Amino acid sequence: MGLRYKRLLLKLSGEALLGEKEFGIDPSVLSYIAEEIEDAINLGVEIAVVVGGGNFFRGINSSEIGIDRIWGDYMGMLATLINGIALQNYLEKRKITTRLVSALEIRAIAEPFIPKRAMRHLEKGRVVIFACGTGNPFFSTDTAAALRAIEMKADVLLKATKVEGIFSSDPMKDKNSRMFRKLTYFQVLEKGLRVMDTTAITLCMENNMPIIVFNIKGKGNLRKIIKGEEVGTIVT
Repeated sequence: MGLRYKRLLLKLSGEALLGEKEFGIDPSVLSYIAEEIEDAINLGVEIAVVVGGGNFFRGINSSEIGIDRIWGDYMGMLATLINGIALQNYLEKRKITTRLVSALEIRAIAEPFIPKRAMRHLEKGRVVIFACGTGNPFFSTDTAAALRAIEMKADVLLKATKVEGIFSSDPMKDKNSRMFRKLTYFQVLEKGLRVMDTTAITLCMENNMPIIVFNIKGKGNLRKIIKGEEVGTIVT
């Protein structure tokens, strides 16, 4: 079987790195994700990753501790950089060449985001890890993932979650919740499904960027998607 997707963008939430922890990074989860990415790379695909920071700090919750939303969002961006450094380290332990690219200029740690340079890294087979979201407050890392997928001319945006796909309601709380296999962007918006925020969905809709929501904990799921097997929920 050939490959359905040649270049993909993987969105990893900070929460996905928690594992069974309540805060920070679970090393076993990070090692597992690095292994899944390595497996995909060995198929000959090009991979970019956008990391979230919710395992350390979510800007949207900053008001709870008396911090203005704008500065809370910048704190959240820095949290994504911590996750990016960790992921880069685990990938490089597997001899995978990576580039950590930041939307905020922090040259001692990461390259500044220059679209053509990032594209060149992908063409050379390097895994590109995008950190610090879009570099702007009020925009989520989901929106950053949609934006980077479009800028990098990815074939698909993969949203890694802890559940099998998109459900009619929270499957953790509602036993009658049902999973969708296929949805349109408009259906996601109309039904108010909490897959990604509306800005991210709208960006994908306007640029015809397919989204696949899948369970990152399912071993081999990334490989299956790349080969065209039906995994998770596809939004087109």
